[in-house]
Amino acid sequence: RVIAHTQPSKTPLKKKKADIMEIQVNGGDVSAKLEFAEKLLEKEITADSVFAQNEIIDTIAVTKGKGFEGVTTRWGITRLPRKTHKGLRKVACIGAWHPSRVLFTVARAGQNGYHHRTELGKKVYRLGKGKR
Repeated sequence: RVIAHTQPSKTPLKKKKADIMEIQVNGGDVSAKLEFAEKLLEKEITADSVFAQNEIIDTIAVTKGKGFEGVTTRWGITRLPRKTHKGLRKVACIGAWHPSRVLFTVARAGQNGYHHRTELGKKVYRLGKGKR
């Protein structure tokens, strides 16, 4: 893998901090991959040298993090009636007496977002030149 970064100063965006990413190098044995990576060291890599028009690609990223959230927000369960004791944004029943454990299918509070996701089969429709 090769570690690369973006150049936000070359875009019309107000962003100043560069994004750092790992890029997988395919093809050949380890020495050929290392030679290819050394050849690209300190050189600018444009999008049109990596992607082609009408190419199908897979994207890997992390979802937007939302922190620790309750079951109503995290799983979209129905709120309990107004007169419920000790809160109404809860799960009414987390399971039967037996099996004597909470099943993984029961909605629980916890981390929402910042999950690793892979989207398959995305099509590159067009590659444009930058403004500058």
